[in-house]
Order: sequence, then structure tokens, then C-alpha cells
Amino acid sequence: FPRRHGIITFGNAFHGRTFMTMAMTGKVAPYKRDFGPMPPSVFHARYPSAVQGISIEAALTSLDEIFTQDIAPHDVAAIVLEPVQGEGGFHAAPAEFMVQLRELADRHGILLIADEVQSGFARTGKLFAIEHYPVKADIITMAKSLAGGMPLSAIAGRAEVMDAPAPGGLGGTYAGNPLAIASAHAVLDVIEEEQLCQRAIELGARLEAELQEHQRKHPDIADVRALGSMVAMEFYQASTAQAVQKMAMEQGLLLLTCGAKGNVIRFLYPLTIPDAQFSQALTILSTVINHCVASAGHPVVPA
Repeated sequence: FPRRHGIITFGNAFHGRTFMTMAMTGKVAPYKRDFGPMPPSVFHARYPSAVQGISIEAALTSLDEIFTQDIAPHDVAAIVLEPVQGEGGFHAAPAEFMVQLRELADRHGILLIADEVQSGFARTGKLFAIEHYPVKADIITMAKSLAGGMPLSAIAGRAEVMDAPAPGGLGGTYAGNPLAIASAHAVLDVIEEEQLCQRAIELGARLEAELQEHQRKHPDIADVRALGSMVAMEFYQASTAQAVQKMAMEQGLLLLTCGAKGNVIRFLYPLTIPDAQFSQALTILSTVINHCVASAGHPVVPA
């Protein structure tokens, strides 16, 4: 696709920290701020999110607006998205949106690329999150859990796409590192032998039920959402999420915030976590949520 140069990604997406992937990332702070001009020909569409009031229709309309205002469809090389946004707040793309996105990409000869760096390798209850949808990506990017902590990333895709570069056109100093490759093989063995896809579903359902119970009691909680063990709890105020994170850390429970406003707690426990440790974490979490909401002065709604 030598004559195509445009890339379309989505608001609140995170794709990395190189200059190109920073340009693709749909969040300024802390990723793009103060780094100067970003590479050109990267355009951001809207990512559908019920809690943010972005409908599937609005997201698709934003793509049409890019095609009419910024770049012609035949100049776009790829549409890149996270099937479940990570830094953006653990928003899973609706199935209807993915179907229409695949149709749009096919209509214009655009590659559809799934960034599965965070959502891949059993996290959502499937080996890759894209498997939850009735469509296939042309390319899947992967890293993080791929090698269980060893530095390794990879891409997979249709043969005609992967074979397009000339021999030697793709490579790197650490490509095919034997230790990292061995680690990746071990990860795949453990996922299969310990049935981690199923375990992701079971642990995620248990955590989601616990968080939904808190949502019924606490009006401060805007949303609870999950796909397997990609689970998020969104507060109306970022200060509440930060208070929960801080108090949880003081009690030995590490949590991460995310979302455009930093008002979302995301849960990224190891899928191999022992049951007793998972239960302990839920106990700490429950105590922390109740305390932080009470401290904020908001009433608890009776169950």
C-alpha cells in the first residue's frame, strides 16, 4: 500500500510512546504534552461509549467527517483500534460498530488493525479480544503478556500483508530473542494447561458482581463494565478514584487509574492469582470503597 499514508485511530486510545504511536494515541497528557509536533496524517475518530454519550452512529459519523474534511478514503492505509480501550477506560467496542467498521474498511480497501497489546492473551476470556466479534482484523499487534514479563512484541496478519515488505525490510536488534521466545511458548502452554481463558471469565464475573453491588449502594459510581477480566469501575469524580487508589495502596492493594479524566479504576490482576489472594483483594477493595465514598460526604443508598 505504498501510496496510502493516512492512519485513523480513536479518541482516548493509547498505542505507545514512539513518536508515531504517540501521534496515534488519543490523549495529550501525559503522553504527547511537551513533545513538540507529532507526525502528520494521523486522524482521530470518536470511539463509541455509552457512559460518555458517544453512540455508534456518532462514532461512524466522525469517520465520515474525517473522509470529507481531512483525508480521502483512498489515501488511508489503516484504521487502528483497541477492541477494548485500555488507557481510555476499558471501553469495549460494540459488536455492531466492529461489523460496520469492517464493512467500511473493506469498501475502501483500508486495513483494519487490532491493537491487542493490553487486551490479548486470555485477558478478556478469549486469547484475543477480537475473537468476541464476528469480524477478523487484517493485522493484530501484541506484546505485554505475550512473554510473561520478558521484552517481546509481535504482529500477526494476513499473508499478503505480512509478505508485502521485502526480505529484511522488517527487523530489529532483539528480534527473535531466544529467551523471550521461550518465555512466550511457556505462556501459551500455561494459558492452555491452566485454562486461563475460562479463569479470566470466572474471576471477572466475580469482581464485576462485587463492583455492581457497590454501584447499587454508592451514587458516586458512574459505571461498572467488564469483558472477562478487563474490569473497570468509573467514578463521577477523579478525586474519588484517586482516593480509592491511594488508600488501597496503603493497605497493600495496587490499583491503576485510567480514562480521559483519570476517574476510572481498572483491574489488571494476574490470571494465575491464587483464590485466597483474590478474596483478600476483594475484602480490601470493599473496605476502601466504602470508606472513600463516606469520606466524600455522599450518602450510601440502602441495598
